[in-house]
Amino acid sequence: MRKLVAFLTLLLISVQAITAQEIDLLIKNGHLIDPKNEINATMDVAIKDGKILEVAKNIAANRAETVVDAKGLYVVPGLIDLHVHNFAGTMKDAAYSNGWNSVAPDGFTFRAGVTTVVDQGCAGWRNFGIFKENIIDRSKTRVLAFVNIVGSGMKGGAIEQNKADMDPKLAAMAVAKYPEAIVGVKVAHYVGPEWLPVENAVKAGELADVPVMVDFGVSEPVLSLETLLMEKLRPGDMLTHCFGDTPGRGHVVDDQGKLNAFALRAQERGIIFDVGHGAGSFAFTQGIPAVEQGLKPNSISTDLHISSMNGGMKDQLNVMSKFLNMDMTLEEVVHRSTWNPAQFIKRTDLGHLTVGAEADLAVLDLLEGEFGFVDVRNYRMDGTKKLECELTVKGGKVMWDLNGISKPHWTEVK
Repeated sequence: MRKLVAFLTLLLISVQAITAQEIDLLIKNGHLIDPKNEINATMDVAIKDGKILEVAKNIAANRAETVVDAKGLYVVPGLIDLHVHNFAGTMKDAAYSNGWNSVAPDGFTFRAGVTTVVDQGCAGWRNFGIFKENIIDRSKTRVLAFVNIVGSGMKGGAIEQNKADMDPKLAAMAVAKYPEAIVGVKVAHYVGPEWLPVENAVKAGELADVPVMVDFGVSEPVLSLETLLMEKLRPGDMLTHCFGDTPGRGHVVDDQGKLNAFALRAQERGIIFDVGHGAGSFAFTQGIPAVEQGLKPNSISTDLHISSMNGGMKDQLNVMSKFLNMDMTLEEVVHRSTWNPAQFIKRTDLGHLTVGAEADLAVLDLLEGEFGFVDVRNYRMDGTKKLECELTVKGGKVMWDLNGISKPHWTEVK
């Protein structure tokens, strides 16, 4: 009798062990692109309890509760959009800082394969707590942020010109207060010939040990872009809107279509060139010749806000598709939308599908046909490739399923 009890106990333990190894969600037969782990091949990805359980060539489907057949599709880490504006609100004359110009993230992220966004300076140290409570803590999308060097944030007009409110110490204190949310310091929209806004942002970055992103302001005469990139910024700091042709600021490509030599030198010294497409900051006349002459962006981002999402930008995948049709490879654009931005913001827990990592991923379809892409000047570029998101998973949960590939057919209803 004791032997029988012992046998049954061992059998029960074995059954429980097998059950414990069951897979919640299995993505099978997809072409996995995981730049951090240097994977670019057909692989299966198994998810359990919100984490990556296994990545292998052939994982048995009978181990999984839900199986997604991704044959003919690409599986990538959840996309990271490094430049968005998400401090949405209803305050009068507040612009991007609790105002109408920003958008709440969840309606625009998952459908584009994005699981993490980085808000770029909508809030300053004065109102970051409101941003965290109203948006960051309430969103299903992972929302990180750069704090604005201006204490009141990106409220537009005279508020963003107030040099007295550009306090490095108080900005750095905000980073220390919200370390789980704030990953950098932003300076933007300043009009004038002074370097003080940039210098104060860099001081804050030094105090808090975080990177700085610069939306370079405008002035007459134009401030030197070479000076900004080669002298004012540190390796690891970022120039956003890198392919913009905004009047009043320097450009990476000159009027004759030639790439300025300092741009490549700056990239070599560690300056990050971020796309930040937006509604006014990406021109084919800058981007196409720059890429052709060797200046590929380090990160691909949208500058998502109320105007850009309905203009030439549209979403993260549309911006990535533009660079696919500018002769960058799919692996290159995925790298610049996943592992690269994760490293730039020192969040190396994100942007990859290593076993044990958070199970954030996207399943993408690479469409072939005749497509048109539009820049901020309303010029069209024709292309033959376009990315579309079939499935987005964040923390192991399906957040977007375009064609129901993770769902049983209705005839299987029990």
